[in-house]
Amino acid sequence: MAEGGINAALNTKDENDSPEEHFTDTIKAACGLADPNAVWGMTQAAPELVHWLLKLGVKFNMSGYDDVDLRNFGGQKKKRTAFAQSDTGKQIMTAMIDAVRRKEASGMVERFSHHSFLTLRLCGNICCGCVIRDEYSQETVELPGDAVIVATGGMHGLFGNTTGSLSNTGEVTAELFRLGVPLANGEMIQYHPTTVKCGGKRMLISEAARGEGGRLFAMKDGKQWYFMEEKYPELGNLMPRDITAREIWKVSHESEVFLDMTEISEEIISNKLSGLADDCMTYLHKDIRKEPVSVLPGIHYFMGGILVDEQHRTPIQNLYAAGECCAQYHGANRLGGNSLLGALYGGRVAAKSACEQADVVDLSCATQIDFPPASQISEIKQLNKVMQETMGVVRNENTLLNGIQTVQALTGNLPLLGMAVLKSALARKESRGAHWREDYPKSNDNDYLKTTVARFDGKQIQISFVPVPERR
Repeated sequence: MAEGGINAALNTKDENDSPEEHFTDTIKAACGLADPNAVWGMTQAAPELVHWLLKLGVKFNMSGYDDVDLRNFGGQKKKRTAFAQSDTGKQIMTAMIDAVRRKEASGMVERFSHHSFLTLRLCGNICCGCVIRDEYSQETVELPGDAVIVATGGMHGLFGNTTGSLSNTGEVTAELFRLGVPLANGEMIQYHPTTVKCGGKRMLISEAARGEGGRLFAMKDGKQWYFMEEKYPELGNLMPRDITAREIWKVSHESEVFLDMTEISEEIISNKLSGLADDCMTYLHKDIRKEPVSVLPGIHYFMGGILVDEQHRTPIQNLYAAGECCAQYHGANRLGGNSLLGALYGGRVAAKSACEQADVVDLSCATQIDFPPASQISEIKQLNKVMQETMGVVRNENTLLNGIQTVQALTGNLPLLGMAVLKSALARKESRGAHWREDYPKSNDNDYLKTTVARFDGKQIQISFVPVPERR
């Protein structure tokens, strides 16, 4: 769950920040692949969204009596990341769940706990609800509806060992892809620069640690080498994540890389990084006040996902998607602090679109429901291994082709989605943002300043490139 914060140009630090500068930083980090009109709407709405969260009960850290405190995050020249200690996402979720429960108590919302999505109810190319399964009884439940909004997170189940929630399997995206919903920019997978192995997944060392003064170093000639500060003097340890992850990856081949937080004051750790300090002590047995933490890049976020337009509509009528499961605001690389913002703003846009645009359909009109094929656990483990080996920080044609050859022998929805990701990475013969090809190390705007689109026609996967919308 997001820890570091949510971006908004609140300008409480008197740095003359503005939504326009937030827009510029976001588009620059996205390497030209984010929809500028969608990003403009998001950055303009960001300050109001943070104030809405305050009214909802999110306990943001405050500076003074009524100003939201802001911190530095990577790829941004101004302090614009609002935060609630070091567990911002958890606090936002708590406030929103409380709000949903109040709506539930008033009869406006019905929740289906311990149920999972199986497939859509379709009448031709019109979505008229979905089918879910009770995980306790294994009974299926049809839910007729004139609109469905998918908000199921990233495709972490393709890789297994990520910083994401184990519940974010990617199965919903995989099922929608099987049904013909296109996948956009599937190759754009963000490796967070600073993670550590913890059990069966990667534990995130939040960018907030570097935003508050944490420094990356490796030993060189018997001395601490602060390589990010040497190579990138302007932003140093707060360069965009794609660049920082690649630099750590390169250095780690010669020497172990550490994140040093020992120079951060006790006041900052207690007031802004207490959750991080507690996690490091609990799971790593490390006191960040006294010793550095060994770090490596780890899969953290999926910029790519379900193809949607500016109103968060998918090509299937009355089906919408929002949050990490869709591709919209982040292009080839996401700024830290923009994930929560994109999810909140995108959710609002999708809800508004569904209310305004969803056509009234005959809810009894649904073709025979086509349930997805099941994948064997052994095949999922094999898929995870192949994806981790082929879709790393640095990629090349040979490993991608080998990965495709292995995955095409697997069955089920997730391997199909994995194949779409691999073929997208193979087709983009350039390096851009989070997609780094050592056999094509330069960007190629003439051919690839475009969105990668993968489509499944029921028999095979087709890859095409679609121009990014122009700024209105």
